[in-house]
Amino acid sequence: MIRLHGYYRSSTSYRLRIALELKGLDYEYVPVNLLESEQKGAAFTSRNPFGSVPLLEVDGKDYVQSMAQLEWLDEAYPDAPLLPGDAGDRYLARELAYAIATELHAPLNLPVLKYLAKEYGKSQDEIGIWYRHWLARTLDPLEARLAQLGSGDFLFERPGLFEVCLLPQVYNAQRFGFDFADKPHITRIETACLALPAFQRAHPDNQPDNPERIQPT
Repeated sequence: MIRLHGYYRSSTSYRLRIALELKGLDYEYVPVNLLESEQKGAAFTSRNPFGSVPLLEVDGKDYVQSMAQLEWLDEAYPDAPLLPGDAGDRYLARELAYAIATELHAPLNLPVLKYLAKEYGKSQDEIGIWYRHWLARTLDPLEARLAQLGSGDFLFERPGLFEVCLLPQVYNAQRFGFDFADKPHITRIETACLALPAFQRAHPDNQPDNPERIQPT
């Protein structure tokens, strides 16, 4: 039994949903409301002291931290691998995926944005400027790297670790008004991914905890 404890708009939860869908693994999705700080409650932190999502529960054992979870999934469920067989290609996938995961997630996650608002009195417009600044710091060179590689619809023949990390970041960037007009390689990969059923099922719009999908009782 696989359970994914996450939040519909969390980029790290989105990563795991994509990976599970690409691998064709059945899982139960357990919503955790970050806006109500459910991930900071005693029941949750007793299982994940980091107080963050996603929490991946497999056969009664808990796994935390999305990048470690993704690589563990690839080892535990080797069918439809997220990483290619060639060592050089695996390095390249990790290079681009970790650029997103390590350079963007930390300054742009919800606790940081709340801190900017509460402790420094920043407006939503000012927070948006912060958000787009750090996006450009990484997405500009990422686009240049993809141009060097001459990538097609995906980094390799089919989507894997890189696309698993890229799509959630693009989704959040769009929410904050980031302009992708000068990023044709990123845009092409996003378009190709979103045409696939696995990415459609994993999309935040299609999650049961998306408020737009919750019907009033």
